Amino acid sequence: MKFGFIAKHRGIWPVGWLCEALGVSRGGFYAWLTRPRSQRSRSDEELGAKVRASFVASDRTYGARRVWKDMLAEGLSCGLHRIERLMRLQALKARPRRRRLPSDLGERQATAVAANVLDRTFEASAPNRKWIADFTYVWTAEGWALCGCCYRSFLPARCRLVDEGCDDSAARHRRPGDGDLATG
Repeated sequence: MKFGFIAKHRGIWPVGWLCEALGVSRGGFYAWLTRPRSQRSRSDEELGAKVRASFVASDRTYGARRVWKDMLAEGLSCGLHRIERLMRLQALKARPRRRRLPSDLGERQATAVAANVLDRTFEASAPNRKWIADFTYVWTAEGWALCGCCYRSFLPARCRLVDEGCDDSAARHRRPGDGDLATG
């Protein structure tokens, strides 16, 4: 570690100063420069490339244990802790799994589901005759948020995102009459 620091910064400061500051000998540093790399560091470099390839092939979802199983399946002999160390050195962290939408058990009263009065005919003959609304769930750092959208089909679509469904955005305009409102 110290010799690597000296090699990196020897263009800025004299080698003698760096060696003295870090408590190593100049001769030890120059011997380290000419010494060939150890077999362990060479094999770590080769294995690190294979670890990275396995990690990228998994769409960055594999952790150390799964990458280790891939290496064993390829016939490479290595330990789990070595894979963990190599992944840590390359800053390879698995992405968390996607969270599922909240479960819908389908338990509703028959009156809670609106009738399909539009029958996929979205064109309106006059303003404020047909309004369309829908919602979905969006994952945020604070948990699931309900995201809704409501717009009139006669004019160009005016979508308003609200956090609890369609609230007062529809109240600013005349509401459609009975039978003219469709829900998604």
